[in-house]
Amino acid sequence: MEEKKTVTLDLTGCKSLGELHLRIKKAFDFPDFYGQNWDAFWDLLWSEFDANRIVVLGLKTLSEEYAWHLDKMLEILQRLKAHRAKYGEEIEIVSRP
Repeated sequence: MEEKKTVTLDLTGCKSLGELHLRIKKAFDFPDFYGQNWDAFWDLLWSEFDANRIVVLGLKTLSEEYAWHLDKMLEILQRLKAHRAKYGEEIEIVSRP
């Protein structure tokens, strides 16, 4: 069985949108030119990301004011999963509160 390359994004205790994007940059090993917005997140996932498993931790620890951003991030991850499936590539996305 092939071992899965996993990226773990831990959002526990994240206090701002800027910090959220910094944690994304670090977890996904994005380059310094990562634009820290959702378009840039999609662009780098689509072009630079090669893991086949994403684990997102601490979703419920963020303030309710970031709910839209978390929904957007999860929507983009699901879009990545659907995009990869078109080409026979499987990606597992696990989110834990």
